[in-house]
This record gives sequence, structure tokens and C-alpha cells, in this order.
Amino acid sequence: MTGVFQTRLPYDTGAQKPLPGISPLGEAHWLMRDEAFAGQMAERDRLLRDRRDAVLAMDAGAGPAAEELLDAVLAAEYPGATDRVTRPDGVVVAIDRGDPMGTLGRLVQEDLCILEKRGDEHVLTAAALCFPASWTLAEKFMRPLIAIHRPVAEYDDMLARRVQRLFDGVQPGRPLWRFNVLNYARPDLHQPLSESAKPDLRRDGPMPYLRSERQCILRLPVTRAVVFTIHTFVLRRTEAAAGTGAAAGTGAAAGTGDDAPPT
Repeated sequence: MTGVFQTRLPYDTGAQKPLPGISPLGEAHWLMRDEAFAGQMAERDRLLRDRRDAVLAMDAGAGPAAEELLDAVLAAEYPGATDRVTRPDGVVVAIDRGDPMGTLGRLVQEDLCILEKRGDEHVLTAAALCFPASWTLAEKFMRPLIAIHRPVAEYDDMLARRVQRLFDGVQPGRPLWRFNVLNYARPDLHQPLSESAKPDLRRDGPMPYLRSERQCILRLPVTRAVVFTIHTFVLRRTEAAAGTGAAAGTGAAAGTGDDAPPT
């Protein structure tokens, strides 16, 4: 598991805000690579090969948004690519436009969720979610924001309205970001947990690992879908105190210590 660990965080975990804790991303980019790229991408490849049904979902109507997101990721990370890319770890990935979410899951470290406006709320219509932090894609797929956050105690009606306004208001070229700080007993990147599970199931015993997600929210300009990205960091807690760094956006933004799906 050593290849999946980072040695530092690119933001100050002490600069926390209450939920939803969202700030402008500023000059930083919504995608990033770090020292765990090769190890995390190998785990993504394995999950997409062996657990595809658990980590990948796309509604038929989400095809245009998924294709637009694939083009955006290729332009940002692999400019000029047409039929295949060579990742920084040397792995060659075919660009399968018939499987945009499956291709996206193998191109970047981030998990990628697409939310589209259906009625009054944004609904999770597609995702490549290899590294869930105590939630499952099957239980959130095709559900609106309020239902996605139902197990989160802090997500009341007022917060739900604030988050919906953020999703309505985010503009192309002006992404937002936040982060959370989580405590875990195991370093596994893929840690799903059903809504019906006991909420303290993962908190029995020592918590030697710090898990943090850098989450970005951006608007696709053509389909107007909202993309929620999750870059997962896992650090040994003995190294975490010395490993945190400067903020990854123009303003620090953080969540609580509770695990939550897209906020």
C-alpha cells in the first residue's frame, strides 16, 4: 500500500470553515498530480477492471456531459491526444469515446461526478468513483443533492438550499473548492459504506490514518452540467503534522471531520 500514500497536503488543515466551506479556486487548477500518482492509478485500474459495476455509473442522458468532460480532461492533461494517451506512470490508455466515464477513470487521480439539473435539483447522473470515503455509488446514483446527503447530520434544509444555490451559480471558468479532514483505521482508498451501516462502524479502535479530499466544483460550458471532483490524500497520522502545506486555492475551505458524499 505504500505507493498510495502522500507525504503532505497542499493546504493547511487548520484553516477550516463550517459546511459547506466552499471558496473560489482562484489560479489553482481543478486537476492535480502528486507523488502518489502511480500507486493510486494502479489501484484505479484494478478497480475499474475487477469492480467496474461498483465504481462506475452513467445514465444514458448523461452522455453529452460525459463526453464534454472527457474533452476537458484531455485538453488539460493530455493535449493533442486523439486515440490513446501515455500516463506519467508509463501506462498507455486507449481513449474510448463509447465509454467516456470508464476512460476518465483511468486518466486522472480524481474521482469525477457529474450532476445535472433535473427539475429543481441537481442529480448525480454519472460518476467514476473508485475511492469512496464511507458511501456507495449505487445508493447515490440518480439521486438529487438532498437525498445524496441524507446521512450527514449537518445537512439540514437551510444548508441544502445553500448548496443548491452554489450548484446553480457556479460559472464556467470559475471553479470552486473545499476540503475535508477524516480519520480512518485503514489506509484503503476504496472504502464504501452503506447508508444502513452503523455510523460509528469505522471508528472502533485506533485511527492512525488521516484521509483528506480536495473537492472542486466546476461548470461545463456547453452542456452546463456541474462536475464534482475528488482528489484523495491518505497520510499516516505520524507524518501528517509535519506534512501539511499551503492552501491549494486562493481561500482556505474545509469540511468537518465527518465523512460525506459530494457537498
